[in-house]
Amino acid sequence: MTTTTPRPRTLDTLRADPLRTVLRLDAVVTGVNGLAYLAAAPVLTDLLGIPPGVLRGVGAFLLAYAAGVWLVAARPAVPSGGTEVVIGANLLWAAGSVAAVVTGRFDLTATGTVWVLLQAAVVGGFAALQIAALRNR
Repeated sequence: MTTTTPRPRTLDTLRADPLRTVLRLDAVVTGVNGLAYLAAAPVLTDLLGIPPGVLRGVGAFLLAYAAGVWLVAARPAVPSGGTEVVIGANLLWAAGSVAAVVTGRFDLTATGTVWVLLQAAVVGGFAALQIAALRNR
């Protein structure tokens, strides 16, 4: 009887399925962000200028969204339709973040303005990577 040991994940194995990889990375980053908003809302309120109730609501949404993105990535064959929904949601989030800054929706601090715009860039970057990975399947 022979036994086999699983091959360790290497950069090559991650490159083999870039769509799944970028979806998982999106889910992890989104989940961590959501947890931070939930756990540290009072501290982040002073730092960012966003009310704690809004931060908690956004945090809960982000955790649910992260779980959904992870589920899309976990499918045996990552579905194009599910990925397109994730891409659309990411693009809406990025646009909404910029709109929140431009319209003055919240009384953001300077740090809050930078954070919201940086977050928009990261989420837009995930969407761009997902689009590229989806096209190259």
